[in-house]
Amino acid sequence: MPLITRLTRLCHISVMMLIAIVTTDTCAQETPYKYNIGARLGMSGYVGEASSNLFSHPGFCASGEFNYQYDSRWVFGGSLGFQTLSGSTADMDNVLPGGAVYDFKSSVVDLAGYAEFNFFSFGIGETYKKLKRWTPYLKLGVGVAMATSDGSTAWAPTIPMGVGIKYKVSERFNLNAEFLAVKAFSDHIDGPLLSDLQLIKSSFVKNNDWYSRISIGFTYEFSRRCETCHYVD
Repeated sequence: MPLITRLTRLCHISVMMLIAIVTTDTCAQETPYKYNIGARLGMSGYVGEASSNLFSHPGFCASGEFNYQYDSRWVFGGSLGFQTLSGSTADMDNVLPGGAVYDFKSSVVDLAGYAEFNFFSFGIGETYKKLKRWTPYLKLGVGVAMATSDGSTAWAPTIPMGVGIKYKVSERFNLNAEFLAVKAFSDHIDGPLLSDLQLIKSSFVKNNDWYSRISIGFTYEFSRRCETCHYVD
């Protein structure tokens, strides 16, 4: 067989092997479904001028989410949430002038987009991918919140930061538990009366409000993809 023919065949075999390796690697990083949709319920908390402890005035929170599962490690999505917040300066160590006591109740609706990173490749059934049915994860995003208190409304950009753990119950159904802390770039999440009670203008932490969510949720996966290159044991 002429040398040129052998080299040509070898090139063809090498290209086909490279394509197979790249395709296999790409699919190995993907999940069987493109999207998931879910909801969560839990407890909300607040830190600001009227509270120094996230858990001293627990409230109610609920949210819905829609996610794109980029692969078994990365998820990109968005959420719409609702929470009730409350607090009182009577619980604070600092005494206000004249011994005044302020308290508030507010409702907050927020919208956020985020990226979520799984510590382990998350999945079920396909052992050659080294998938795990559970994984811790981190979440970081940007968003906007609308707070209503005592007839007034305030808007604020936000940065949600979360940590959680998820478990795959079945191929499509997942459970998760999550703690989410939200930095609100506004001093009016707790209403207009509580803005800057200490008259201190320093603070990324002091003069801007934080709120949190501790929640239990579920997600349901749909829209199958990459079916031809998945081998299921």
